[in-house]
Amino acid sequence: MKQAYFLTGTDTGVGKTLIATGLLHAARSSWDMRVLGMKPVVAGSPGDLEKLIAASNVEAPRNYINPYYLEEPVSPNIAAKGVGQTIDIDHIKYCFDEVRGLADFVIVEGIGGFRAPLNETQDISHLAKLLALPVILVVGLKLGCLSQTLLAIESIKARGLQLAGWVANQVDPDMICVAENVGTLKERVSEPLLGFIRYRENAKGEDLIKHLAMPE
Repeated sequence: MKQAYFLTGTDTGVGKTLIATGLLHAARSSWDMRVLGMKPVVAGSPGDLEKLIAASNVEAPRNYINPYYLEEPVSPNIAAKGVGQTIDIDHIKYCFDEVRGLADFVIVEGIGGFRAPLNETQDISHLAKLLALPVILVVGLKLGCLSQTLLAIESIKARGLQLAGWVANQVDPDMICVAENVGTLKERVSEPLLGFIRYRENAKGEDLIKHLAMPE
């Protein structure tokens, strides 16, 4: 059975790539699946894309798994406009359709948060809705994450998308009441918690295999 998910975050810098690669490693090692990571839009360093490629065990054309690479590390709509491009989500959908059948398990990682602008009229939420995949939300555990998470989930559901689950990833090593914050979210979010990742410096996706549950 082939599975594909759209992975987004409550903000930028919340560990989306870490969790995406963790899920890819879990699927390939624990369930012996053919897995593929896709990052349609990159703005800045291609490091996250390279990590997704390394975590995948099937090959796909680079221009399909990353249709838009922008060098400027700013919001993708601004970066694209700066080089005379427009991010076309229909083209991203075409690329996804072309590679989806190559793997049993596909993770499409968004950029920034769920409402990060892509062009003059569309943002990540429009792309997620067009792909029509169940959504995995990465929650960056830091001050303010409770409101950010609940607002993101409200936005995901308002677009008629299924929330397959969420992952709590501690990004602030000095955050206090970390477990209490996760507990508060568990009381308010009915969808499954797929993993609670404590802060660890230089963490890698393969380190998380035992800490992540696969979405159903």
